[in-house]
Amino acid sequence: MSDASAEQRYDEVTAEILSRAPESDIDPRLDRIRTLLDLLGDPHRNFRVIHVTGTNGKTSTARMIDALMRARGLRVGRYTSPHLRTVRERIVIDGKPVSREQFVEAYDDIRPQIEMADLMNDAPLSFFEILTGMAYAAFADAPVDVAVVEVGMGGRWDATNVVDGDVAVVTPVGIDHTEYLPDTLEGIAEEKAGIIKPDSVVVLAEQPLPAAEVLLRNAVEIGAQVAREGLEFGVISREVAVGGQQVDIKGLTGNYDNLLLPLFGAHQAGNAAVAIAAVEAFSAGEDADGLDPEIVGEAFAEVDSPGRMEVVRTSPTVIADAAHNPAGMIATAAAVEEAFAFSRLVGVVAIMADKDVEGILDPLEPLLDEIVVTRNSSPRSLDPDRLSTIAQQIFGEDRVHVAPRLDDAIDRAVSLAEESGEFGGSGVLVTGSVVTAGDAVHLLRGAGE
Repeated sequence: MSDASAEQRYDEVTAEILSRAPESDIDPRLDRIRTLLDLLGDPHRNFRVIHVTGTNGKTSTARMIDALMRARGLRVGRYTSPHLRTVRERIVIDGKPVSREQFVEAYDDIRPQIEMADLMNDAPLSFFEILTGMAYAAFADAPVDVAVVEVGMGGRWDATNVVDGDVAVVTPVGIDHTEYLPDTLEGIAEEKAGIIKPDSVVVLAEQPLPAAEVLLRNAVEIGAQVAREGLEFGVISREVAVGGQQVDIKGLTGNYDNLLLPLFGAHQAGNAAVAIAAVEAFSAGEDADGLDPEIVGEAFAEVDSPGRMEVVRTSPTVIADAAHNPAGMIATAAAVEEAFAFSRLVGVVAIMADKDVEGILDPLEPLLDEIVVTRNSSPRSLDPDRLSTIAQQIFGEDRVHVAPRLDDAIDRAVSLAEESGEFGGSGVLVTGSVVTAGDAVHLLRGAGE
């Protein structure tokens, strides 16, 4: 097949999958994905799994677990969502997103079973269900030794939750997606607890007390072991370093000192501790004295998390960050204040209409000198004029600017940031949604396809 034909086929396949019910259209059931996987011969039973849920930090934690596992010589598949620039980012083998050719092959290989599953159920498979089936089939075909699987939303009814994870990871739980999930910490934690399986190990990031109580109760009831950040493992110390931070971490079976983590913020140090604990739990019996500290250091030195406090331009510094709920934005604001010494910082913000807009904007008010509100490429993006009205109530009219397009908003923010001649430099923070961060990376770094 010629390059042009291959690219055309990739575009056709992507369009076919995207034409399905989107992942924002939640239908809480597992029968369709189970039908597909049954038709495929249950590929998800062919590898071990670390299953990751939570409200914030899932993707970063999954990437760190992946890096640690590969550094230990294992072949790893990683399935995460959403994507920043290309849907291929969601299905990763050996640390690299599948190629266009591999993506098309993965889809074509299971297309007959997709069509059969559509006919066998009362509704066709969704976008997310098809990608989940593709990922599990691709991992089995590779084959991988272990898959690091991130929940799309919630846990109990998420399409990924047909696997029985050796380790269940729960990153910090907060209020988000209340149009689909309960509107209390207890209710959301109950949904997240659905990935905990008998005889597994549950690795819990530091949690709000109501969520922790629910998660612990579920773990005990189902017969799972529990490891808790702040008790069985955690961050001992951390300090800002060039390009990130240096951390000392107490693991479940070993201590890991002077680790260079090229990511910003206390939340990323916590994610690193969770990742180490998850790999230690997965490797129980193999490393009685803990993981090899040198291997851990090498793995973390190379880890990245695109769209999470990512510097995508300098002079002035432009940071793209995917924070899209109040807890995430609080962490982002703290990380920016700690890691950067801006004399002037301008925000570019586009938020989904179904989010807690006020809760996302509030943590930014003390951080930003001015804010440019706009929209991202999603049809769910809040209208900029509506966003401006809300932002003015928080920032005041004089600090709020409107740009209908993200590229114009970034240009406007850069101009506003450069108006200051103060010592210390100026910066722009582009945030409010994973889509916003992805669009910014696309604009400033290229499509990445």
